[in-house]
Amino acid sequence: MSIILQIETATTVCSVALAKDGEVIGVKQLNERNIHAEIITVYIDELITASGLKYADIDAVAVSSGPGSYTGLRIGVSTAKGLCFALDKPLIAVHTLDAMAQGIAETFDIDSQTLLCPMIDARRMEVYTALFDITGNVIKPTSAEIIDQYSFAAELKNNRIVFFGDGAEKCRDVLGESPNAKFITDFTNSATHLTKIAAEKFVKQDFEDVAYFEPYYLKDFLVTQKKG
Repeated sequence: MSIILQIETATTVCSVALAKDGEVIGVKQLNERNIHAEIITVYIDELITASGLKYADIDAVAVSSGPGSYTGLRIGVSTAKGLCFALDKPLIAVHTLDAMAQGIAETFDIDSQTLLCPMIDARRMEVYTALFDITGNVIKPTSAEIIDQYSFAAELKNNRIVFFGDGAEKCRDVLGESPNAKFITDFTNSATHLTKIAAEKFVKQDFEDVAYFEPYYLKDFLVTQKKG
């Protein structure tokens, strides 16, 4: 038996979930920008209390590890590591795009021949993205892509692709001309999407080094200074 606390803060969504033996038993989340630091520990405490559990009952903490928002990832990973240190529990990292692909496959009726393309907004016409088949196998590895009319041209020529995530909507006008491109606009990142992957990693004891683990930012965080 395993009880895993799951944390997702890679995008504008702040989401925490509890899963017992690979089944979600509770979730709290809010899709609002710049709210993560204020509510994440409150949500975790409320979720554990509502589930009738104690912090000591948690067997592991899983966190969405990126790519995504620099600040959001820092908050989520710092919270997860703090809990692991305090409770002496293992840390499980779940790649954010992997979790998104798992989530879309679980919650939407998608043909088995259709490819999955999660997209996380990276500002302007850039997205963090990858390409998966319906079972979660990686077809095209994670990258930061500036989307134009040539993006995914080879893949769209011979495959139907579902584009989703908070970076997909802005790409619709560019990619939507292909008859093989479909856009799902009501997908929201959630800590519940970490469940299957986190449970599998727990069984395999595929844990991170809590002291040294860092989020997968994909790109360096750039700080601009005001001109004097």
